[in-house]
Amino acid sequence: MKIQKLFQKTLFGIFMLFGLIGISTSMLAIYTVDSQLSQEYESNAKGIAKTIADSSVDIILNRDLSALQSLIDQFVEIQGISYIYIVNDSGEYLAHTFVPGIPDEILKGDPNNTASIQRSLPGMGDFVEVSSPILAGVAGKVHIGMDTGLIALKIQRAIGQQIYLFSTIFVIGIIAAIWLVNLAARPIANLLAYAAELAREQSSAADGGVLVRDDEVGQLARLFQYFSGTGDLPAPARPSPGARA
Repeated sequence: MKIQKLFQKTLFGIFMLFGLIGISTSMLAIYTVDSQLSQEYESNAKGIAKTIADSSVDIILNRDLSALQSLIDQFVEIQGISYIYIVNDSGEYLAHTFVPGIPDEILKGDPNNTASIQRSLPGMGDFVEVSSPILAGVAGKVHIGMDTGLIALKIQRAIGQQIYLFSTIFVIGIIAAIWLVNLAARPIANLLAYAAELAREQSSAADGGVLVRDDEVGQLARLFQYFSGTGDLPAPARPSPGARA
């Protein structure tokens, strides 16, 4: 399908516009999904940490470490939770879900810190760690690590679905744009053919298809005919009702 040179830049602009829309919407979707899922994960982790903290008060006071270990083993089965560890007020590790042992990055950290932090554990992945104090920190603290890789996977799925939808719209839009541009370019092509015939002084009855048009193309065709000496001066185009005098 041949595109007139006059409209090639128009099509290029349409392609660029589609590309800009696709890139901008994808970046916005990534930012929105990432921020919302991260906030949701952190909020859920804090709720679980508080639940464990409230449930472990009596267990810690009774020094029943086996029951404490059994308690956190149940919560680690929840999707997204990768590890849990509990420390007492002096920083001693009472229970944890690490196998075979606590990573050095955890041991080097501050067990009394209750702020949310980002952790990268070799061989395990990236996590956001939240904490909750037990009896206002007097009996210790609960730390929970949430796997951020799951967030990245959900983002990939969401973006993949968006890209599939946008690609479909892009293909349909490009086909429609080419068809509309060719529809608009067809009278220009007829006008060029008519002007070429006049230049060669080989006008034919088939050229009347351009002459009878009441738009700008017809005006130009009649103007060409007038300058060639084969027609009368075309009537000026009527101004639109909203045009100013």
